[in-house]
Amino acid sequence: MRRVAVVAPHPDDEVLGCGGTMARLASAGSEVHVVIATRGRPPRFSDGYMDRVMAEADAAHAMLGATRTHRLDLPAAELDGVPAAEVNAAVGACLDAIAPDTLFLPFVGDIHLDHQICFTAAMVWARPRSAGAPERIFAYETLSETNWAAPGTTPAFLPDSFIDISAQIERKVEAFAAFRSQAKAFPDERSPQAIRALATMRGTTVFCEAAEAFMAVRQIWRAA
Repeated sequence: MRRVAVVAPHPDDEVLGCGGTMARLASAGSEVHVVIATRGRPPRFSDGYMDRVMAEADAAHAMLGATRTHRLDLPAAELDGVPAAEVNAAVGACLDAIAPDTLFLPFVGDIHLDHQICFTAAMVWARPRSAGAPERIFAYETLSETNWAAPGTTPAFLPDSFIDISAQIERKVEAFAAFRSQAKAFPDERSPQAIRALATMRGTTVFCEAAEAFMAVRQIWRAA
């Protein structure tokens, strides 16, 4: 994974979903780009509040070693009101500029429509119509979104890929703690204890101390 793009519908989704993987890849020398698709707008979200959240994102990404944060500033919690062609164009233009070989996307079955729309927009861009299409696409799980879906009625998150983040779990927790506006006290799922608990459970599934779980959407093994 030389150049990675993590598509986040909202600031903090990327840390919850694959913050440990981001840190591990960055430490190994990969370029790690974060694409924050939306920004809250008045009157639902004040400008002051959103400036604070974006500053928190910058701090978290610095902790994880991200190469660059890209902001599309589409309307948060209102993507279903934006023409699909407009969302697809914004996401596609950003991914064109990054040219990632690996994509990490929110899971299409997440309860939040913004997550579903971002997944679809990124998949539109990732259509393998040239040798430059991403070689790997994974969907990550987001506490407070993926786990609130209705398996059996909506798509279920059934991970088949795991990345060991035993050496990065504390950095992931610290990065999420940078989101002071989003972090909650236990037993809320957006708490340090819940993040560690999920990582521990996913890790023991594959006999390691901590892991992040993903669903492989597509992998392309090209000829040398």
